[in-house]
Amino acid sequence: MFDLPEDFLQLMREVYGTEAVNAWFQRLPSFLEECAQRWQLKLLPPFENLSFHYVAPAIRADGTPVVLKTSEFSDEFEHSLAALRLFNGRGIARLLEYDEEKKVMVLERLQPGTMLASLVPEQDEQATSILASVMRQLWRPAPTGHSFPTVEQLGQDLTQIRTRYAGGYGPFPPRLIDEAMDLFATLSASAEAPMLLHGDLQHHNVLRSSDAWLAIDPKGVVGDPGYEVGASFYNPMPRILEVPNLEQMLTRRVAQLSEELGMERARIRGWGLAQCVRNAWNMVANNQLSMNPHGILRCAEILSRLTV
Repeated sequence: MFDLPEDFLQLMREVYGTEAVNAWFQRLPSFLEECAQRWQLKLLPPFENLSFHYVAPAIRADGTPVVLKTSEFSDEFEHSLAALRLFNGRGIARLLEYDEEKKVMVLERLQPGTMLASLVPEQDEQATSILASVMRQLWRPAPTGHSFPTVEQLGQDLTQIRTRYAGGYGPFPPRLIDEAMDLFATLSASAEAPMLLHGDLQHHNVLRSSDAWLAIDPKGVVGDPGYEVGASFYNPMPRILEVPNLEQMLTRRVAQLSEELGMERARIRGWGLAQCVRNAWNMVANNQLSMNPHGILRCAEILSRLTV
């Protein structure tokens, strides 16, 4: 139906395998046509900056602009859907339609849809304040009997490094790995009541909506709300790596988020470092080397030197 960006297809093939992705690509046109008929949508060409999902603007029969998103290979769809239902449009794009079995949803389209990433680095202080505001709108007590992944479980990903490299650390600095593992454990243990979090709240997942800024694409994670700040310390990628005074920028972000969220600077800095390391490892583990895990480790190195 529409051509897909070649860099999107290449990334998908790297992660999920050429055969599986090519087979999905062949099935996609008929699946999209089925969705269009089911929800009376006029589908438009997909967005250019795709990552692991097919996401495209569409128009409802009544003229309402929406977004169709499908996640053929994602194991996060169930949690993302549950989080969207619980957030219920507060601080985030509204969920309009969905089919959990077929991993597809229709969402409110945020307009003009400008990414928060566009403010960095020139207006980084404002962008950081917007992130903090969206966090405060989203967070809510974890639902009883939930099935969301927890922050503690996510931290366990780092234990795979020693297995992967026969007891060693491979290309990763040992002190960063050890500190990140310790931070996941100690910060989680010292957290207050667990909260439902977005799970990947960063500059590419916050968009302008009229006179407000709203989140998109939640992962759905439960744990210490301090975990939520972590993704902001290695984003927006790759532009953040071009900032000449990156250490100064990250230092200010720690202080600003501490002030606006009412958290200790050590906690903000700790979750930033821990998340940088975990994210870099996940990129290596999932063969996402084109996403520059070494650049993210550079941010971790800066945070490791920070005294707060």
